[in-house]
Amino acid sequence: MSELTTDLKSLHEATLSNLKSSKANNTLRAYKSDFKDFGIFCAKHGLNSLPTEPKIVSLYLTHLSKNSKISTLRRRLVSISMVHKLKGHYLDTKHPIIVENLMGIRRVKGSIQKGKKPLLINHLKSIINVIDEQKKDEFKKLRDKSIILLGFGGGFRRTELISIDHEDLEFVPEGLKISIKKSKTDQFGEGMIKGIPYFNSEIYCPVINLKKWLEVSLIKSGPIFRRFSKGSSLTDKRLTDQSVVLLIKEYLNLAGIENKNFAGHSLRSGFATVAAESGADERSIMAMTGHKTTQMVRRYIKEANIFKNNALNKVKI
Repeated sequence: MSELTTDLKSLHEATLSNLKSSKANNTLRAYKSDFKDFGIFCAKHGLNSLPTEPKIVSLYLTHLSKNSKISTLRRRLVSISMVHKLKGHYLDTKHPIIVENLMGIRRVKGSIQKGKKPLLINHLKSIINVIDEQKKDEFKKLRDKSIILLGFGGGFRRTELISIDHEDLEFVPEGLKISIKKSKTDQFGEGMIKGIPYFNSEIYCPVINLKKWLEVSLIKSGPIFRRFSKGSSLTDKRLTDQSVVLLIKEYLNLAGIENKNFAGHSLRSGFATVAAESGADERSIMAMTGHKTTQMVRRYIKEANIFKNNALNKVKI
């Protein structure tokens, strides 16, 4: 009997471990952070957070709706639900009191979500030009140009960009092949390969700039994008994804461009928007960005064509 109890205990622990492993660490951290906020709300009003009930969740969503986007509300709902599942509790997130409340909130607030601005060709050129104008170490300037050009050219998420190792690169006559080991939409690590062709202009070519960076940095293995120490010496520590955001904002500001609505995602959305403007179809865009559904890519295409296919173009005034 004791052996059976021990076996069940070990199976229970292994099952919990599998459930946790089914999600990326960043996702689990987001669940915990979201649920912590829900817990604070419940504690403040004397309500149960775990297990909870649909009515309490609905009250929390109404509370959030005053200062949060619809997308934030939906994410919090998913987090609360997932924490309940991981802890062995059932929560009916399809209960009418939740579903109808969300529909009402969306109608009141409106469902259009304003995302971060895409980094377009004119922005990209301005950034590279302003980097070249800076009176700073050429070594660091080359790293920064490589990060931004490769991030744009490959339609990378910032976490994918800083995760690239030298071993993931293969320079070929056509350009550069990059093996992506794992990404946000590839939780099982199946991987993908991105092809970055040479650009016509060497100044703005991600392949040429990356080649130069690897040559002068003498990086032969490990992270290709690394931190500098205070003394401007290159370390072996991988750059953080937040550093990508700071670089973009810094150089946009130096170029005289308002940087408030730009972020790390602007490289990825910029690639998709520019590709769509240039006539690339959604399949070829998705092949580069790694999007699993067409919803977001079609949004980029729609925004890119807002003037190209505008009915007013037929009106002669």
